[in-house]
Amino acid sequence: MPDVHVPLGSRAYDVRIGQGLIARAGEEIAPLLARRRVAVVTEENVAALHLGPLRDGLEAAGIDCASLVLPPGEGTKCWSQLERVTEWLVAERVERRDVVLALGGGVIGDLAGFAAAILRRGVRLVQIPTSLLAQVDSSVGGKTGINSPLGKNLIGAFHQPSLVLADVDALETLPERDFIAGYGEVVKYGLLGDEGFFGWLEENGQALARGDGAARAEAVRRSVQMKADIVVRDETEQGDRALLNLGHTFGHALEAATGYSDRLLHGEGVAIGCALAFDLSARLNLCPQEEPSRVRAHLDRMGMRMRLSDIPGDLPDAEGLLALMAQDKKVVDGRLRFILARGIGDAFVTSDVPPDAVRALLEDALAA
Repeated sequence: MPDVHVPLGSRAYDVRIGQGLIARAGEEIAPLLARRRVAVVTEENVAALHLGPLRDGLEAAGIDCASLVLPPGEGTKCWSQLERVTEWLVAERVERRDVVLALGGGVIGDLAGFAAAILRRGVRLVQIPTSLLAQVDSSVGGKTGINSPLGKNLIGAFHQPSLVLADVDALETLPERDFIAGYGEVVKYGLLGDEGFFGWLEENGQALARGDGAARAEAVRRSVQMKADIVVRDETEQGDRALLNLGHTFGHALEAATGYSDRLLHGEGVAIGCALAFDLSARLNLCPQEEPSRVRAHLDRMGMRMRLSDIPGDLPDAEGLLALMAQDKKVVDGRLRFILARGIGDAFVTSDVPPDAVRALLEDALAA
């Protein structure tokens, strides 16, 4: 079973990647427990598929399990649900040495992780990501949080997990749209720092989408290893870690514009944002004109959303999208930081982007 180790000193942890990990969760988690009891936070769709097998695996290891099942969807990452989770954990008498399990996709991982971060000033957390997006990205690195009506993930904390169990079998239960949306985060890793990985995805992406377990495990492992390497260099996003936001400056604004609804899933916003970032890079003569075409060709081959016109319903105009982008976490001293590219696999962070160039790009993208 391929593991990735995240070496953060006393807060180091492993990301286990393989098949059957949910069923074996009890034996995986048992060494972490001061008492044989855990609190599970999940959501309705995931609970219907995976809560039973998880509970069985915990009970087989003699671990009691209390669970809270929340509504699905990005709208759950809000103040009211955060209050619900934290008050439930208090009522369940969860102590600082206990473990909270986040069973689900990125929404549950972010929300339960934030609750664990602020409960008793920090309770231990185990991430059990069930979506591709969560397995390759949000479950690793310690970012937790909720959304504000003004922007994505503006309220949160860094809280590293004690263990991540990425069960690739869970990916078989995903709706096709959710899997392909999560693939947007996989592609991002090749685009930002590993052209060889992007080339591997060009060759293996369709097999991965069809359900090739070995290809899926390899894609998850390589993505997680890249993220772990960056997190170790820059845990709290003072420098290199910002590269992980390739596509997110545009994507987060589009998510806010669509009300964090199923009009646009997070990974779809990232894919559209990556395409726009490469378009902007080419317009600024930072990368060859052929690079955006190669990016879009792969996204198209994978059946992904990659244009603003792929988003159903009306969008704000260019000025409205720029205003949403200005609320992004990556604003420093009032200047928006972009992740642009000199080519596939060679991304960099810059605040030196002419606003008129971004406005023209958005106007053209909206008109396309």
